[in-house]
Amino acid sequence: MKNITITTDLSVYNAVTELPVATQELMEQAVASRKKAYAPYSKFKVGTAILLDNGEVILGSNQENAAYPSGLCAERVAIFYAGSMYPDAKIVQMAITAASDTNKTESPIPPCGACRQSIAEYEIKQEQPIEIYFMGESGDIYKSSSLKNLLPLMFDKNFL
Repeated sequence: MKNITITTDLSVYNAVTELPVATQELMEQAVASRKKAYAPYSKFKVGTAILLDNGEVILGSNQENAAYPSGLCAERVAIFYAGSMYPDAKIVQMAITAASDTNKTESPIPPCGACRQSIAEYEIKQEQPIEIYFMGESGDIYKSSSLKNLLPLMFDKNFL
């Protein structure tokens, strides 16, 4: 038997104002998108803004449905739209923010497992890491330089 040690390297920013200016703007767009989320059941709203290498910014917000699991997370709304409308563009950055109508979210909220797997598909496809910034409603912002930090043992096409 042997042990495998997996480490994750994240950068922590104490406030949005500490982010690079372009990333601040991307996070502000994610916040605006979060406010448009349709979350009548969970009361948990998520917004995402994706910057593509062609300069386009794609927005997404979570969209719930009474027939679980028919809804879709903000990250997948945005990434699938980007993939369908700009199939040759590469994703440079993602900004994600989450807030609850019932609890204050001051800790960074990472993408769920299904979203991580979807982001992994695009990172592998484009052969270039995606910078991912994520936060709650306020407080610290975490930055991952690649999805591999959030999903180190990725399942990908090489296993098929």
